[in-house]
Amino acid sequence: MGVVYDVQGYAVHDGPGIRTAVFLKGCPLRCWWCHNPESQRPEPERDARGDWIGEDTDAASLVGRVARDLPFFTASGGGVTFTGGEPTAQLPFLLEALDRARAAGLHTALETCGAFGSRWLAPLAARVDLFLFDLKHVDADAHRRGTGVGNRRILANLTWLLRELAPGRVTPRVPVIPGFNADPASRRAIAGFLRDRGYRGPVHLMPYHGLARDKYARVGRAQDFRAAPALTAADRLAIAADLDGGGLSPVWGGA
Repeated sequence: MGVVYDVQGYAVHDGPGIRTAVFLKGCPLRCWWCHNPESQRPEPERDARGDWIGEDTDAASLVGRVARDLPFFTASGGGVTFTGGEPTAQLPFLLEALDRARAAGLHTALETCGAFGSRWLAPLAARVDLFLFDLKHVDADAHRRGTGVGNRRILANLTWLLRELAPGRVTPRVPVIPGFNADPASRRAIAGFLRDRGYRGPVHLMPYHGLARDKYARVGRAQDFRAAPALTAADRLAIAADLDGGGLSPVWGGA
């Protein structure tokens, strides 16, 4: 059994093709810019209106629901993407769902912050076709200030995946947050980290937006919402330039 708080069909920014995005509750990070605060707590919870956010479900039922769209996935090169929250916060459920998805012929993608134990790298790599790996910051102190946790394990897990998996199975994703990692030094350090580990390919740049304000109010945490300045067109050009070249190809908004 696991706790899922949303299932979104026709997702086109969560991996290749037309996909279904499955949102699992629970996350070990507390990013101050979090766009999905309703995902952070692991258990179902009631919102300000008294409606439930999240429901218990079993892996067989979940994958059966997703697999109904297999013809669309096949035609577009799509599949299912497990996201959250942090899907690895529910590892037994996630692994069973991945097994069932692959048995049903679904392409599997995992959007992860990377904050999981190294012993799970091989089991996940055996089940996940594409890792969408959030790389928030290279500096440990800055990462802890922004997310509440350090990044040693995260960077080690990403390094392992880039080393062990075939090209095309890992796509770094950088949430671009003014006041956290949008400055030149931070973004150049991220680019250097990837290049030093031999990564060559797209880097998804996920821009900050302030649309989560109502979500914080919905879960009774309006006081926790923090705004950041919007990126200008000039900002976007400069950020992309710092992550371009040397085999890296910046892509705004993912794909």
